[in-house]
Amino acid sequence: MMMQWLWDHWLELTGTLLSLVYLYWSVRENIWLWPTGFISSLIYLIVFFDERLYADMSLQVYYLIISVYGWITWRMGRRATGSKKMAIKRTGIRRGLVLLAVGGGLYLFVLLILLKVPALLDIPSSDLPYWDAFTTTGGIIATWMLARKYLEHWLIWIVVDFVSSGVYFYKGMIITVLLYLVYTFVAVVGFLEWGRNMKNRDGNIGSLEIG
Repeated sequence: MMMQWLWDHWLELTGTLLSLVYLYWSVRENIWLWPTGFISSLIYLIVFFDERLYADMSLQVYYLIISVYGWITWRMGRRATGSKKMAIKRTGIRRGLVLLAVGGGLYLFVLLILLKVPALLDIPSSDLPYWDAFTTTGGIIATWMLARKYLEHWLIWIVVDFVSSGVYFYKGMIITVLLYLVYTFVAVVGFLEWGRNMKNRDGNIGSLEIG
């Protein structure tokens, strides 16, 4: 029975394992998180399509693109600082308000798509459109902030990952529920670790903008 379960869920399990590697390298500020995230996102794009979580599926396309962007940005950041790692930066109040406004508009846009587009395409509607739109929007904003290496992206992930675990529990995706609970815990660890690194290693460099 165990072998059959593994066979039935091998794609989700593979995506989970790669996501854990991605998460570990994110906390460690290892640039190889981006290629790992690219492969993981490709796998989850298929998984979410099968589960009819269309916003999360579309989010994986964005993750594929941002993985390439993040790889390039982090390499540029390392050259700009002359360090092995791109400097960590704070978001700041002004940029935070801009991101909040952008996030609000993006949420309404994604929600409208989830409520209207499935019927136009004659495909099943999203099971949880409001929560689906929320986690999608949070993921877009947080991943862009990760690519730019803003410390506060971890705070967004704490909320998004915890909410996502509830969504996947409702869908019966137990492996992914466990993954996102781990994500929630490690996001707290990541925030604390990055905060220490920014203070002790980057200093004034952390206030520089790259690109």
